[in-house]
Amino acid sequence: MIRGRTRTYVSKRRRSDRLYELDGLRLVAALCVVLFHYTFSAPAGKITTVAYPEMAGWTQYGYLGVDLFFLISGFVVLMSAWGRSPRRFAVSRLARLYPAYWVGIAVTTLVTVTLGAGMFDISAGQVLVNLTMFQAVPNVANVDVVYWTLWAEMRFYFLIAVLTFVGMTKNRVLAGMWGWLALTFLFEAGLLPPIADLVLQSEFSHYFIAGMALYLLHAFGLNWQIALILPLCLGNAVYRAIGYADAVGRRYSVEYDPVVITLVVVAVFLVMTLIALRLLRPLARPWLVTAGALTYPLYLLHAHVGSILINRLADSVDRYALLAGLVAVMLLAAWIVHRYVERPVAPLFKRLAGPPPRTPRDATDSPPPAPDRPRDGAGRY
Repeated sequence: MIRGRTRTYVSKRRRSDRLYELDGLRLVAALCVVLFHYTFSAPAGKITTVAYPEMAGWTQYGYLGVDLFFLISGFVVLMSAWGRSPRRFAVSRLARLYPAYWVGIAVTTLVTVTLGAGMFDISAGQVLVNLTMFQAVPNVANVDVVYWTLWAEMRFYFLIAVLTFVGMTKNRVLAGMWGWLALTFLFEAGLLPPIADLVLQSEFSHYFIAGMALYLLHAFGLNWQIALILPLCLGNAVYRAIGYADAVGRRYSVEYDPVVITLVVVAVFLVMTLIALRLLRPLARPWLVTAGALTYPLYLLHAHVGSILINRLADSVDRYALLAGLVAVMLLAAWIVHRYVERPVAPLFKRLAGPPPRTPRDATDSPPPAPDRPRDGAGRY
């Protein structure tokens, strides 16, 4: 009886310890990107005919939601990989990325061909290569512009997979993070060849590294290495974000305020640090799991499909009603993909991964059993 009650108590405690606030933050990041495309980049790039000048002054910063995605990814991918074999990690990532991605390609292709009226170029060969998610290797255009971030994620997953082969401990992960950060600085100083950036991803490596550091902070508590890595990553993030904003500004013929860029990046790091320390726990709500689950399908579906629908409906619907309705439709579509594609497919991948390994845990160099790792199925990371 005592043992049974203990299991029940632990189970309830682990469910209550889930980082629900992180799920909500993921949806906020996705909506920032959605608004950036619908109200700023599409009209500024002459893709759509409907403009939102009243909103564009602040939604032009919405692309920074991608930076937040990378920071969150560093946290949750390390968390999900800890204690897993390379095979189980690889299968979990395949399950997370590909089913919804293939649906996104199918829907985007169908809408582009039937309703696009030549807005976006697309070919059968391009679609087939895109199905692999490695279209950047042969330099084949993305079916949807937003898919570029998936190649960045895939390269990060490769580095985490290396850690699963080596065997994850706190000290090994910290050593890997220091090495990655040092090589990033060497690349930025011009001391490494350009091809090195294929692995380093110096434009965004600081976000992945900082996310990993925040997971270690969450799991083990603060130490001097984490206390040093985080400000180094923040400084590089601000430096690179200001440079990236200049490039975005030239593309769309607008100016970005470096002070605003700095404040947004600092705010992103601050919020993630508060979440890692569980200081935002009062904001956690179980329903945020669903909000987080919608993020990936929403991101995959919204851009080209949304732009096509805006142009199709521009003459018959009020522009703000169109914006609100389109966001609602995309959220509904994201829920459908999650409910009827991602959730049913997850158990199939789980069987493919095989049983979890039974290995002894070193209490001094491994985190406690990860209460925040969601079960395969709804809301998994």
